[in-house]
Amino acid sequence: QENCLTDDIGISTWKEQVFLSHSALLAKSCQAAMELAKHSAEIQDMAFQYGKHMSMSHKLHSDLQPFVKESDTMAFSLNSAPAVLHQEFLGREAWIKQIRELREAIKAGKGVTSAIDLCRGHGNRALAALERFPPSEARAALANIVYAVTRFP
Repeated sequence: QENCLTDDIGISTWKEQVFLSHSALLAKSCQAAMELAKHSAEIQDMAFQYGKHMSMSHKLHSDLQPFVKESDTMAFSLNSAPAVLHQEFLGREAWIKQIRELREAIKAGKGVTSAIDLCRGHGNRALAALERFPPSEARAALANIVYAVTRFP
């Protein structure tokens, strides 16, 4: 049996997991803030869309950091039981070598550029949702958050 480092999931499953574990909270919070302020259902939906796509962009930005920064740190998590056991069997030095090789292979492939595109796409959708709100300092601050997580070297 093959010893995998990660679950065998596709990007749609990844998006669903991120939405359920991260984005739903921010999206619903943004929506609830608009509801409490007695805004229309349309504005509440735009706030939900902003929160959802802002959170997706933020998660993608976070996941991309080990591959877009010129750092030798191992910022991505391989703390699943199989990965930990693999490290124990292999030995720490060989494990670190494999992780470095894996990181370089990921950086050299199309996954990083595709994830950057996906991040920017969610950022653009968050910005589009913001366009429904009148110009204000708050709207500009929310847009700046999107710009911060969609900027890559």
